[in-house]
Amino acid sequence: MTEDATTRAAAVLKEHRESIDRLDAILVYTLGERFKHTQAVGLLKAQHTLPPSDPEREKTQIARLEELARKADLDPEFAKKFLAFIIDEVIRHHKQHQS
Repeated sequence: MTEDATTRAAAVLKEHRESIDRLDAILVYTLGERFKHTQAVGLLKAQHTLPPSDPEREKTQIARLEELARKADLDPEFAKKFLAFIIDEVIRHHKQHQS
């Protein structure tokens, strides 16, 4: 590989890494915003003595996310595991509000 090719590869690598960093920030802020809403839902459920989890909604959300993943060319199983992780965390927070 010539120095020019190496320099170009380093520049492309830097651009990819900068994009990854921006996307990571978007993911973190998006999750933060999502958890603000789920915390509000948890408080509402606690105030009205509703169960902390809603298996029907979770099932619908997982199916919706799997479809979105397919459209985004992302492994639906990965998306399903990712959402399951988030749902588990949300339910844990909801249970804390009900204690």
